[in-house]
Amino acid sequence: MDKIISKRKLLPLSLAVILCNSAVAQTHVIHAGELLSIPGEKPLMKQTIVIEDDKIVSVEDGYIPAKNFGDDATLVDLSNSFVMPGLMDMHVHLQMELGAHNTKDALQLSDADLAMQSVHFAKKTLLAGFTTVRDLLSEPEQMYALRDGIEKGWIDGPRIIAGAGVSITGGHLDVDGMSPEILELKSAKTICDGPYECRKMTRLAIKYGADVIKVSSTGGVLSDTDTGTGQQMTDDELKEIVDTAHGLGRKVASHAHAAEGINAALRAGVDSIEHGSYANQESLTLFKKTGAYLVPTLLAGDTVVHMAEGDDFMSAPIKAKALRVGSDMMKTFEVSYKAGVKIAYGTDSGVSRHGINAQEAVLMHKAGMSTSDILTSATVNGADLADMSDMLGTIETGKFADIIATDNSPLKDIEELLDVDFVMKGGKVFKQK
Repeated sequence: MDKIISKRKLLPLSLAVILCNSAVAQTHVIHAGELLSIPGEKPLMKQTIVIEDDKIVSVEDGYIPAKNFGDDATLVDLSNSFVMPGLMDMHVHLQMELGAHNTKDALQLSDADLAMQSVHFAKKTLLAGFTTVRDLLSEPEQMYALRDGIEKGWIDGPRIIAGAGVSITGGHLDVDGMSPEILELKSAKTICDGPYECRKMTRLAIKYGADVIKVSSTGGVLSDTDTGTGQQMTDDELKEIVDTAHGLGRKVASHAHAAEGINAALRAGVDSIEHGSYANQESLTLFKKTGAYLVPTLLAGDTVVHMAEGDDFMSAPIKAKALRVGSDMMKTFEVSYKAGVKIAYGTDSGVSRHGINAQEAVLMHKAGMSTSDILTSATVNGADLADMSDMLGTIETGKFADIIATDNSPLKDIEELLDVDFVMKGGKVFKQK
């Protein structure tokens, strides 16, 4: 009997030992040949980054042996690589890719199918070096599940800031191009008309899980309707949405092409303008006055121009808008950048293929943006727009260990971002050549 009792007493102790051992921090030690720890500043040579679990605990000069940080510390040798913070894309759509199959997919794919497709696209995005993204309009329930599943470690993908759309009836974020019966079935719950209804829909979107609110102050290129790209949402609707979202701790991103819609959104206090295709002098003044970011999505413009020129699946209204707006975006971006507008990197991936997000950097450089500013837009500025500067955007003590590496410096050749060789997110290695 005594022996039985003693064995029973030992069981909790044994379990405690097992739990204690399983809780030992996992340590990675990275030897970085060239380290851009803070984009916008000068890179450092021969640095050691020490990571415990998901956080950076120190950045040291020289190559310090991994064993100095514990017998179980793992060395990641990037001594022949350029190392920098994980990239951030502030405008993606992980549930779709533009193409001739979209109408069929809208009718045939179940919500579960959409969720599985978004898992696939999320993994491609992460492996391309984009460790954080802002998804600006997908089926909300499925996107929130993807966001949460990645956060819990169930699924491999980038950290997701999930947005919900609040749009007017018949506006760009509403459904179109289908029979009335399908339109009624597919219409979002957060369609609104008038400021008070838009206030309610903003609250509803946040109630169900939105991290950020997206509005459409103007028409859009890919709306299958001949309603143009001018202002659609009224000034009072925009102001009510922004005030309500800010009051509940959420930022607001505005899809906007025409100048009057850009300016109305900026006056209302939005935190970012997506696309900004026809910003004028008033727009530039308002950008600087409000501190809002421009998220340029040049890759989307480039993509729809090539599709309109080479494919036949676009309807006549979409094709006409694609050829006009897509061709003009680069010129306006160049003017905005030279005027000192704050830029946060964003691609509108889903219009373009997922996993080629770095093509945006090539287009930004072609439009005159310096390589240093491009890298800053995709790290420091993205973190600021996402209100996550305390955790992301640089490689510094206390921040999440979101780290990528390329063979050579993208400061010298921006196309190096097209072939990321190493990806770590939250201290976990997802890609290493």
